Amino acid sequence: MRQNQFEIPQEMQAIEILEFGGPENLRSCTRPIPKLSNGQVLIKVLFAGVNRPDLLQRQGNYKVPETASDIPGLEVSGTVVDIKDTNSKFNLGDKVCALCHGGGYAEYVAVDSGHCMKIPTTFSMQEAACIPETFITVWSNLFVRGKLKANDKVLIHGGASGIGTTAIQLAKSFGATVYATAGNEKKCLAAEKLGASKCINYKTKQFEDEIMSLTNGKGVDVILDMVAGSYVPRNLKCLSPDGRLIIIAVQGGIKNEVNFANIMIKRQTITGSTLRPQSSQAKSEYVESLIEGAWMWFESDKIKPIIQQEFDLNQASEAHKALENGDHIGKFIMKVSN
Repeated sequence: MRQNQFEIPQEMQAIEILEFGGPENLRSCTRPIPKLSNGQVLIKVLFAGVNRPDLLQRQGNYKVPETASDIPGLEVSGTVVDIKDTNSKFNLGDKVCALCHGGGYAEYVAVDSGHCMKIPTTFSMQEAACIPETFITVWSNLFVRGKLKANDKVLIHGGASGIGTTAIQLAKSFGATVYATAGNEKKCLAAEKLGASKCINYKTKQFEDEIMSLTNGKGVDVILDMVAGSYVPRNLKCLSPDGRLIIIAVQGGIKNEVNFANIMIKRQTITGSTLRPQSSQAKSEYVESLIEGAWMWFESDKIKPIIQQEFDLNQASEAHKALENGDHIGKFIMKVSN
């Protein structure tokens, strides 16, 4: 039995959603320390990632599972301060990053042991807070579901976003030829610096035409899309035979028309996923797969999260405004405690 050397208070500071709506509806509050279930660890949070699902939850457009905390926040870095898992691979005092089932915008969060990862030796705690939600989303969709491999050609929409900057680096490290889209030249240059062979300004050019030109009419093997809506038929135009379109968000809408005959002729696959509703076991498997497949790139300092700005926890509304504004390259994080 582990003896706990950490003093854990009865209450903690957190950010709650007062009511669904704008960023002003985020407010500081005091909550009880989460109680651990079997198989969980308690993390004292140092940094929390800010992600688009947090915005959707605040707006009332992202259903919170009944088993999840109502406090937003899906990824953190911090210190293990309590354990209720006889088989845990972690010890008290370990520095970890973790995929949260909600509750990350708080000084303490309870997390399933299998959703925790030790910090890569070359990463700061700030950078580590950017791994769980973002890297697992990219890994599970682009590599597990999308089967991206060396020498494939991939198109990554939103190349300057947290997801985009992550996907570009991972795909490039695995030997794929990477194309991306972004909304201005500054973002396009940043995407190309990270490894995109070409980043297309979608505000000035038709990306599907550019992709067909860049690939000599063959198209790309995989597309990672967070727009959906009107992008779906355009994506299919520049997706190769046997190509895979992976949709991970619907920022452009949930409906559009597609030509199913062309999909059949070209044997294309349209798929997608959201991470949060999946089972604890599925998330643990993604964690293990990411560690096995990509951790070497973290440890060799070849891949690093791109952080646009750091906020304090009590500036959560400002962090949400910044993410909604869209004028960023990489991730926003919040400092939660020392």
